[in-house]
Amino acid sequence: MWTMASKLMNKMTWIQILAVIGFCLVAVLITEHNDQLYSEPIFQVTKVAKGKVTKMSDEFHNVDYYHQQVLFGHLTNGKYAGKKMKIQNAYSNSGAMDHQYKVGQKLFISLHTKPKLHATVNDLKRDAPIVFLLALAVSLLFVILKLRGVTVIGSIVINTLLFWAAVKIDHHNNGAAVIPIFSVLAVIFCFITLFLVMGWNRKMLVTLSAVLAATALTILLTLLVFGVTHEKGMYYESMQYVTQLPKPLFLAEVLIGVLGAVMDEATDIVASLATLKQERPQLSKLQVFNSGRQIGKSIMGPLINVLFFIFMAETIPMTLLYLKNGNTWKYSFSMNMSLGMTSSLISGIGIVLTVILSSLFAGLWIKGDGR
Repeated sequence: MWTMASKLMNKMTWIQILAVIGFCLVAVLITEHNDQLYSEPIFQVTKVAKGKVTKMSDEFHNVDYYHQQVLFGHLTNGKYAGKKMKIQNAYSNSGAMDHQYKVGQKLFISLHTKPKLHATVNDLKRDAPIVFLLALAVSLLFVILKLRGVTVIGSIVINTLLFWAAVKIDHHNNGAAVIPIFSVLAVIFCFITLFLVMGWNRKMLVTLSAVLAATALTILLTLLVFGVTHEKGMYYESMQYVTQLPKPLFLAEVLIGVLGAVMDEATDIVASLATLKQERPQLSKLQVFNSGRQIGKSIMGPLINVLFFIFMAETIPMTLLYLKNGNTWKYSFSMNMSLGMTSSLISGIGIVLTVILSSLFAGLWIKGDGR
């Protein structure tokens, strides 16, 4: 850990560090004063008065406390900019469906003119932390990766626009072709990302072949297992607020998730094997394949665990809520965590297949000329 930190510090001079800090602070400062860019009214809290506290409990003996508060402040944009107001707000200790607002915060509100001008709070203005993290990520990419950081940022921007376009097309078709749409999107994602990051060379083509083959084979195996088991234990109804067929949407979600994990792993394996082959061109195809398997073994376990944590972590709050409201563990798991567990298992299969395919394709096609 310390070795990695020292290497990072060696790459960054104090001037670069100060530049990163300054860029982030300027970005946050601009964001804090961008209220005029929003059409929705924004209210800045200057004073908070505490009110009545009420104890609440339910039939499962869950206890919560609800607090009344009065928010004093002024509008910062729009027709009534500068006008002072006070807004009533209620929040609970659990904070499940509400928020406790504090002095200095800015809130998105809805204005009502009848019978007199008053307002209700919609949500907290959260753009400053997001802009800070975005500015930090962009500046570090430029400082550490130099010009290559531009390609990384470019790939993210392009992929975001492509994903937005795919969602719009899917919405226009009412979900009738979600699998073909996101399958094509996955191929484009993969090609653009690898082309921008690795360039047009043999390593890129080997990685692209391994990623697409592993992803396609993983999805085919998933469909085969679903067909054999008749999808027993798959609780698609747990996909809340879905307004189209949930199964194709779940498969599209799994497809994109598998693609990300597979691309990361395949890139590491192929790049390592290409470097190894360049330094030791006398290695046979079988030796390169076995070396790829060894590399895959070292990164396969951590990668599978990372995906497991990502898929499962988002389900913990709802699972705990189900358990607190008297539901059994089996029902709570089925309705909240079963699809995440299934996604993790499918991604794990894809990761294992990637080790084999990346090593195989690299052994067959990677030459000792560094390409």
